[in-house]
Amino acid sequence: MATLTAETTIKLPSGHEIPQLGFGVWQIPAREAKTAVQHALAAGYRHIDSAAAYRNEAGCGAAILAPPLPLPRSAIFFTSKVPTPAVSYAGAAAQVDKTLAATGLGYIDLMLLHAPYGGSAARKGAWRALVEAVEAGKVRSIGVSNYGVHHLNELEGHIKELEAERGVGGGGVLSVGQWEVHPWCARRDVAEWCRARGVAVEAYSPLVRGERWGEEVLARLAGKYGKSQAQVLVRWSLQKGYIPLPKSATPERIRENADVYDFELTEDEVGELETDEYAPVCWDPNVSPLDN
Repeated sequence: MATLTAETTIKLPSGHEIPQLGFGVWQIPAREAKTAVQHALAAGYRHIDSAAAYRNEAGCGAAILAPPLPLPRSAIFFTSKVPTPAVSYAGAAAQVDKTLAATGLGYIDLMLLHAPYGGSAARKGAWRALVEAVEAGKVRSIGVSNYGVHHLNELEGHIKELEAERGVGGGGVLSVGQWEVHPWCARRDVAEWCRARGVAVEAYSPLVRGERWGEEVLARLAGKYGKSQAQVLVRWSLQKGYIPLPKSATPERIRENADVYDFELTEDEVGELETDEYAPVCWDPNVSPLDN
């Protein structure tokens, strides 16, 4: 495999580059978000993953615009998400503007639909709003989060319908899908769907909230490489070709989670660590029906 570094990026179907290692800010209180993101930027992260539902977009924007290093806005990749109540054409369009106002960033690198709720017509309308946001220069790349394969297949249909309605390119480009992904929830079905279409896979909760510390294979690999179990899990995601989004508000752990480029799991170890379990530790909208 190609050598991975802190500067490694993945080229998205939109044509833009996304840093492979991201910093998640879920559950970081608004008052702490700016400081946490500044610690992350100082530790080498160049990709910040937020959401309207996290209520900390403003702190993320403040850190990006006033980082601890002389970094231009273009050096930092910022993601946000359209919350479930806003999954509609009008709601998603309004959310893009709200996020721009809250962050002050000028543009959003990646905007995702946070979950596949609301019904087919609402999902199609929300997707169209994101496509139009790209056309307007407000957003650079778009995608979805927590979509099951059935939702992804529906989205492909919506893209084709919008192409027919709006002309060539009018359906937009699906660049990223985000899911809870780790060795105990590998989601091989969505990973294969994305791989076949060149869609990047982001992995949230890659550390499984610490609920798997001490698992035999994980502990053994951590001991072998002299790394923490968290670092082994981040490395697993990177070597799978995913975009892990480890989260912490503790400066030492923020740095530790990014210190994963001085060792490499073997191909056998990557496979050995992965299980056949389906054991998500977060919410699981992936399994919701299309009419939900």
